[in-house]
Amino acid sequence: MKTSFLFLTLLLAGHLAAMAQGPGQSDPITYKADQDTAFRRGSGIALDNLSKQQVENLAVLGRVWGFVKYYHPAVARGDYNWDAEMLRVLPKVLNSQNRDECSAVLSAWLTALGPVPACATCREPKPAKMRLLADLAWLTDENQLSPALSQQLVYLRHNRNQGPHYYVRNAPDVGNPLFTHEEVYAQPATPDAGLRLLALYRYWNMIEYFFPYRYAIGEDWQRVLPEFIPQFATARTDEQYRLAALAIIARIHDTHANIYGNDKILASYRGTLHAPVQVRFVEGQVVVTDYFHETLGPATGLQKGDVVLAVDGVKVADLVKARQPLTPASNEPTQLRNVARDLLRGPSDKVTLLIRRDGRDFPVTVARVPAAQLNLALNNGTPDPKAPFWKSLPGNIGYLSLGTIKQAELPAAMAQLKNTKGLVIDIRNYPAEFVVFSLTKYLSVKSVPFVRFSVPQPTYPGVFMSTPVVSVPGTKEAPYAGKVVILVNELSQSQAEYTTMALRAVPGAKVVGSTTAGADGNVSTIILPGNINTWISGLGVYYPDGRETQRIGIVPDVVVTPTIKGIREGRDELLEQAVQLIEKP
Repeated sequence: MKTSFLFLTLLLAGHLAAMAQGPGQSDPITYKADQDTAFRRGSGIALDNLSKQQVENLAVLGRVWGFVKYYHPAVARGDYNWDAEMLRVLPKVLNSQNRDECSAVLSAWLTALGPVPACATCREPKPAKMRLLADLAWLTDENQLSPALSQQLVYLRHNRNQGPHYYVRNAPDVGNPLFTHEEVYAQPATPDAGLRLLALYRYWNMIEYFFPYRYAIGEDWQRVLPEFIPQFATARTDEQYRLAALAIIARIHDTHANIYGNDKILASYRGTLHAPVQVRFVEGQVVVTDYFHETLGPATGLQKGDVVLAVDGVKVADLVKARQPLTPASNEPTQLRNVARDLLRGPSDKVTLLIRRDGRDFPVTVARVPAAQLNLALNNGTPDPKAPFWKSLPGNIGYLSLGTIKQAELPAAMAQLKNTKGLVIDIRNYPAEFVVFSLTKYLSVKSVPFVRFSVPQPTYPGVFMSTPVVSVPGTKEAPYAGKVVILVNELSQSQAEYTTMALRAVPGAKVVGSTTAGADGNVSTIILPGNINTWISGLGVYYPDGRETQRIGIVPDVVVTPTIKGIREGRDELLEQAVQLIEKP
């Protein structure tokens, strides 16, 4: 998602200024935390052969560390480098023999931060305005915490930071979380065990307090922390560390979440060479659907509609099962979309496939080539970014492709299409420009509500507040009189889904296709030790009545999916259905 699209929406709505923490955020300030550089080049801590008690202690440390990081006024002021403070107390926590010893260490640690003043403004938000509560039941869990430590933490909850925060703030005018002052720890190349544990703590707590869809993860996030402590502790190589990070990233089930930035370690792991053919899951099978190169693709001997049964002797079903835990996605269709993109990728210059065509199975050896030789943009639904974004179809039907749409040319296009009997809006792509309001204004005579958001609260971490509803504008002139059909599939993600929500609000509009990617809301960037760059959906996006979009995606009014027969015949079955709906009396 381009981080600007909700900015435009929320500026128009004008509702988030009061919700976003603001004073003093851009002032040049010298923080005490910045002076503490003790662990910039490593912690020197080993986490070998962890016992069950040590894992339990480390899970408690991770929870307490994150809670204090975001709730304590002294940490919020930037008085402490909270990464360094965790690494200093870590050896004592490891050496604790039981709950009480661990709690005593943590209690003394917190006391050393100084007294927390009583908070006169720390009130509970009105339930009607809350979308998500903080998950803080563990503060009173006697299995984890001594009564004394529990009392300290509960007091901190009720007297939490209410000012600007050193480590997090709302994005101006939008509201998604911006994580600040997070050390990259790029050296050494492979973070040691202490820094890897810090990475786990950092990520887990950012999800715990600032992921709007925490409730939709599908499992108890509290249980995920102790599960991953041994995995991060034993991830001693660059590759093992990144795979551990990718595994926990996948557990939040957010299509926005992955490891980005041309990570060379993961590129080497996956392979830097690609087969020149596109494959997608169609009717539950991996099918050749197109070519990434106009000559290299057909030269492989593979035909559109061929079914891939095995890759280098490994059954496709086994490859999918192995790769799904390392493939972040909001739902299964999108996860399979992502699995398919790398299925024929590898380190060697050739790959042998077992192909099924017309009931006959046979092997085909395909040459792989570097990505630079191929048009991999085909995977995003816009193979030619310079293609015209509108055209007239036979039968007096208009067609818009948002993958190449241009705001400046939209008025002229709509003038040309004004008298068509129907308009197909193809969003099986990522919109080239933000047209939620500029396009919908041609289609509806009145303003129509279509979305509301939930916004994180840095002054009450873990709480998300609902915004008022945002509407698409109506037109002052006669609106488009023809039928409107919107095409979507698993390529429709983020801004594409948001745009579909707006267009669907137009009276009479129909959505045709299949489940979308189920990831909406401005992205927030997370940097983990070792310079791992990942994202999360940072705002909650919902229909006006509160219904979900995350993980569910946009559910079509008319479900249509491609068939193997249709691909062999070169047909666009979704477009055919759209035309039929328009032509139907």
